[in-house]
Amino acid sequence: MSRKNHLHDEMRWRTVAMFQAGARQSAIARELNVKRSVIHRLWNHYQRYQNVSRRLASGRRKITTTADDRILLQCARRRRTLTGLTITGVAALCCCRKVHVPANCVAQTA
Repeated sequence: MSRKNHLHDEMRWRTVAMFQAGARQSAIARELNVKRSVIHRLWNHYQRYQNVSRRLASGRRKITTTADDRILLQCARRRRTLTGLTITGVAALCCCRKVHVPANCVAQTA
């Protein structure tokens, strides 16, 4: 039998119900014919967010808004020699509002 790497919505909620009833990960994985790691990740996600919907995004979480992205892009196009950190400062001065980009998320080049 082949093993699946993901579950549909109904099966995810059924898995959570089995966990709450006291079943073990390996028993749930055998019954649903999925890998144990799928069950483990699903349970961790449920405990963290109280939800079992699939995560749509990959990679880093988005920090800036769409308007901030547009402002930063305009400033970067106008002044191509500036670094990422100075672009945020210039964008804040141009727009009279703070553009929030944490320093650890901006690539700094010399």
